[in-house]
Amino acid sequence: MSNEVESAQVSDAMEVAQLISLAAVDSHAGSCEAEMPSRLLNDAVRSLPYHVVKDLLSIGVCSRCVLRILGTEDHIYCHSSFSQSMLCSVLEEVTGFKSEGDFQFCSVCLGILQLSYRDDKETLVKMESPNDMALVIAELVKKEGHQIDGFSLEVSIPQFMLENESSLLSGMKKRYESEPWFQERLLSKCVSVKDVLKCAITKPLETLLDTKASASSFRIRLAYTNKMAFGNSVERNQGFKRRKIGTENGLQNVNNESVVANKDCSDYPTNETIAVTGRSSLKVPIDKVSEPCHLVYLCYRTHIYLCGRYLKYSRNVSQTRWIIDEERMGEASVEIQNARQVPSEETVKEIESKINGLENKLVGVKNLQVVGSQGWTLMREGEAEKQKQYCALVWISRPLEDEDVCSISLLNDMQILQKTPIRVLHRRSPLERKKIIHWMKIERIAESSQYFLLHLCTQAGTYIKEFVHGDFGRTQPSIGSILGCRAEILQLDVTDVKMDSF
Repeated sequence: MSNEVESAQVSDAMEVAQLISLAAVDSHAGSCEAEMPSRLLNDAVRSLPYHVVKDLLSIGVCSRCVLRILGTEDHIYCHSSFSQSMLCSVLEEVTGFKSEGDFQFCSVCLGILQLSYRDDKETLVKMESPNDMALVIAELVKKEGHQIDGFSLEVSIPQFMLENESSLLSGMKKRYESEPWFQERLLSKCVSVKDVLKCAITKPLETLLDTKASASSFRIRLAYTNKMAFGNSVERNQGFKRRKIGTENGLQNVNNESVVANKDCSDYPTNETIAVTGRSSLKVPIDKVSEPCHLVYLCYRTHIYLCGRYLKYSRNVSQTRWIIDEERMGEASVEIQNARQVPSEETVKEIESKINGLENKLVGVKNLQVVGSQGWTLMREGEAEKQKQYCALVWISRPLEDEDVCSISLLNDMQILQKTPIRVLHRRSPLERKKIIHWMKIERIAESSQYFLLHLCTQAGTYIKEFVHGDFGRTQPSIGSILGCRAEILQLDVTDVKMDSF
């Protein structure tokens, strides 16, 4: 009997080799280099445990998932030129398994590695090879007019898919762990669906976009979602009831007859109960998939950092967008999002000139230049140490005296303690902050005894308004407490920013 089995396997392998060779001749015109992936696929398929392949195909696992779950060498399932029909033909020819009925979406990857999905118009899209998907992405990048010198590929998948895979791996462990091939294949280390997809389309994308995949600011994101995921998870758990039993552990899941034990499957995190009957087939609680995932292609760029100085000529211009109750406040803000082009040095100078030439004169800029993310890092690291200079118009409740002017000027590097101001408590955490007032001086205003200009230099992050009026004692000391009277701030301007990093 064993000789007959070995003979049948050899015969199957020869037929597979012939089939692959014919496919390679048809699609690659006899090129020796192009035949290499086909020979690798032939070797990979011949090394598989045929009965396991047949079991996986019988429960609706697609060809790429079979190859990745069984850990074929050289990650052959990632090859971009292998079509879905070719992979199916090869595996079915090896096992003798013939699929019944029409095309079915994979019960594990939900059609992702079959390159099938619903688009934003609910149209069903089926692609033959990763090359086809790479072409769609490349056309989208070019259509949107992105300037790129590299790209980073991201893939997001629904949690429901991970649950299905976990159930399958647990079932396989219980069914096959006594067989010699199981330890060699190490199912717990099988490559994830998202990594297989990324690997399969990265190389053709590099060719089509004429650039390399790298840690780039330009991102291509494939976002998969599945509307039925939540419903399916709920349905699966409806067969279980929660009740207390007499143990120290409290609650356990109990069905209508007995406590469900899942200790044998602890290597794979899952809430499913694995049902395996007999030695002739693999049975896991994975539903057939009637609909693939929805897929949205997103092309975007992370932040472009422009370094320079800007001057606000209006107090109605905020540094960032100011939104209250979904309504934008203020006339404008400084912000650039999802830029299509990376500006050159000449373009940056042109931008600077245009900003400075605007009729409304809300802002002005100088020394504008493009910097990398390290510029942002330097700025964040230096924020706590940078110094800001201000000029504030202040009113006090009594006449200003010469002693006041002198006492204020003598207070150098004074430490103050500020609680989060009342005016921002609705959007800031209630904290206490220690800040430094580096120096101050008072400039008198002619013919006015209760108004003066306060010039001061402080540590970044100091609440200047609260330092003047005290914020009901939440800032100590304050100008009011130092002068022993009521103090109010009427106007405030930033006059300089000193930062060693720049």
